[in-house]
Amino acid sequence: MKYFTTLLLTLFTVTLFAQTPNSGSITGMINEPGTGKPVISATIQVLNSNDSVILSTVSSNDGSFLLNTLSRTNDLYLSVTAIGFAPYNLSINWAKAGKDGKIAIGKIELKVTANALDEVVVTGRRKAFEMKLDKRVFNPDAQITAKGGTGVDVLKNIPSVSVDAQGGVELRGSSPQIFVDGRPTILTIEQIAADDIERVELITNPSSKYDAASSGGIINIILKKNKARGLNGNVTAGIGYPDILNSYLGLNYRQGKINFFATGNYNQSGGIARGETKRTNLEDGIPTSSFTQVSENDRLRKNRNTRFGIDYFIDDKNTVTVSQGFSGGNGRSIGEQNQTYFDKSENVSGTGFRDETYNWNFNNSSTQAIYKRTFSKKGRELTSDFTYNKGSNSNSSIFVNDFFNPGSSVPAITNTVRNEGGSENDQFTIQADYVNPYGENGNLEAGFRYFNNDYRSFFNAFSVESGNENKLPFSNNIAYKEQIGAGYLNYGNKIEKWKLSYQAGVRLELSRFDGMLLDSNKQFGYEYPENIGDILKSIFPSLYLTRDISENTQLQLNYSRRIRRPNFWQLNPFVDISDPLNVKQGNINLIPETIHNFELNFNKTYDKGNFMTSVYFSNNVDDITRYSDTITKEQLAGLDNAAINPNAILNTFINADYTNRLGLEMNLQHKFNERFDIMPSVDFQYRRVKAQVGELNLDNEGFNWETQLTANYRIISKQKFFNKFSFQLTGEYESPEVIPQGRTIAETRMDFAIRKDFMKNNKASLVFAIDDVFNNRRWGQTIETPRFIQESYSRWNVRQFKLTFSYRFGSNDFQFMNKRKGGGEESDGGGEG
Repeated sequence: MKYFTTLLLTLFTVTLFAQTPNSGSITGMINEPGTGKPVISATIQVLNSNDSVILSTVSSNDGSFLLNTLSRTNDLYLSVTAIGFAPYNLSINWAKAGKDGKIAIGKIELKVTANALDEVVVTGRRKAFEMKLDKRVFNPDAQITAKGGTGVDVLKNIPSVSVDAQGGVELRGSSPQIFVDGRPTILTIEQIAADDIERVELITNPSSKYDAASSGGIINIILKKNKARGLNGNVTAGIGYPDILNSYLGLNYRQGKINFFATGNYNQSGGIARGETKRTNLEDGIPTSSFTQVSENDRLRKNRNTRFGIDYFIDDKNTVTVSQGFSGGNGRSIGEQNQTYFDKSENVSGTGFRDETYNWNFNNSSTQAIYKRTFSKKGRELTSDFTYNKGSNSNSSIFVNDFFNPGSSVPAITNTVRNEGGSENDQFTIQADYVNPYGENGNLEAGFRYFNNDYRSFFNAFSVESGNENKLPFSNNIAYKEQIGAGYLNYGNKIEKWKLSYQAGVRLELSRFDGMLLDSNKQFGYEYPENIGDILKSIFPSLYLTRDISENTQLQLNYSRRIRRPNFWQLNPFVDISDPLNVKQGNINLIPETIHNFELNFNKTYDKGNFMTSVYFSNNVDDITRYSDTITKEQLAGLDNAAINPNAILNTFINADYTNRLGLEMNLQHKFNERFDIMPSVDFQYRRVKAQVGELNLDNEGFNWETQLTANYRIISKQKFFNKFSFQLTGEYESPEVIPQGRTIAETRMDFAIRKDFMKNNKASLVFAIDDVFNNRRWGQTIETPRFIQESYSRWNVRQFKLTFSYRFGSNDFQFMNKRKGGGEESDGGGEG
């Protein structure tokens, strides 16, 4: 890691700066219009004709400011900015200075902007999303159907993103990297409250600045952290069916150089979800037996989160932020499973009944410290941060399987299995990023990142007979360490005569995964690259070319090389027997896959909206792919007394030769008028998989597509009751898509919500929402092999009805502490660094 240490020292060295002597000063007072109240913490800057900042400060508690030791040149101007007020600019005329070189401007009254805060309540609404060539930014506040929900409800309404019925997230058919505030997280998206999300950034083909492991793109969830003046906040509470409770409180208090912020939320949901499996066993293509399996699980999930922190504005150029988060939760699932077995003549050969109870809980904490340094040169900045996540969870379950002979109500065989498990996870990230503009359009980016993840888990399974417990052989105790070190360099500029912008970058990323089965002392994992001779494998380049066709139309071509590393569950040889007919196990022989991503984007902005279309191609070499086969006699013998059916399928993972994806994606945001707007999207994709296991050919190819639509209608009426009603309808359809041994099933859903804003400046709102209106959202697949054909589906959530109340409050002149009048909080303005 010596490369990264050297880079870190270099980046921090650039924070040193020198000051030059000056001979003038400016004083003044910043006030609100009409009331004459002081504007606290307004930013006052002196800039030259090139818009470079020469000196800056912030206004004190009485609105006063002082800018000292200024060069008395005539190309300077004063700029004043503050949240909720329009910018104020004034040319500096040194001829008006006194003999002491001081200019006394007097009182400056700022004008309130249209979106200013009346008691810190926003009167306007943000756009649902903004389409940019490098990323797309989505605003959860515009998603009425997600109000009072979780991150799942937010992500499922974003074009190109699909969230299956089991909570799995895909972007254009691949698994994306999910970050929270730009850093890895141990939280699942279901553990993040929708009300706590400020925005979601979607990056379909990340540059070298981002993790090389983001082969499937990046979904960056930015959490709320208000910095508005005074005390302000937002409170939300909701109820619903089945077993739905939610609440959220967000607060911030800013005075002078300090901003405190805190959020907390609780989310609960339940429901009985149904799943079904049908399988036909084959021999030389002829059915030999079959069975059906119907499951119902009554689930109740509870999540809670608390997050708080402080921003300290050391001066106008240096800011330190420290935050701490705690999250936890628990849940239970009570399930029943009915099994019916048939012989080759389709006569019932036996039945089975499985009763299961599963309980779990988790506790996580996240600590983050961020330092940000800006410079007088516009756009130049240095950020460095440290993030530490710690988590633990535990679970327990008991399964009782009864097998009956035809016509009998007395079990012929009864198996009882009790499981207990848990894990501990410690991970930290150290990161620094430096940005330095050159000339009018040039920009240099550099940085480094080190990620360390220590994980340990245990799982014990016991066969229970006559009150006695015997430990089963697939109990295990696992530990692993994952380390990733990286450095990157990006440079971009623009060729004016061609209206062509470019950005070229390269990332060096080294990774290592060391796992161990502690009970057997068996090791597994990988190192990438394996030796110094393969160092080129650890270099990940990217190139972006953007052509400005017109002021509102751009065309972009980009390329990046990425990597996808097998995760813990894909490597873990642990055998999951929660379903006796569909056993799961990892593969310790997996290796990372390499991905080449190409993308051509066309973006058009017009008066009433935005249109973007993308053609993309992805070549995944050594693609990590699911593989299923009938369990062998040897494997079945190793699972003795575990209530596993002899016809069970073993589901695992393999490295395919490659998987290619070629797609066309179109997104539109169109506003017909003030009342009605739509956001449709469609994605067409052709996929080809080439894979082989022994002599078994798993090649498959086919076409799939998906579409989403969000429609909003607002009532604007002179009748007070009907005015400010909003309606939102969201829908999605995903066609079947190919997998190595078959196809997934089609998925559909529709959500609906009504929102009523009321009170002055829309401070309060009430939302009624129905998730999955037709109660038909499910996930499943059809698998065809020489040994069997299986059709299955499952669900995680069911149709929900929610009623959510929100209220926003605040005061921009609220102060806990009043300092003496005239006692300025002066900020030392730094020169160019």
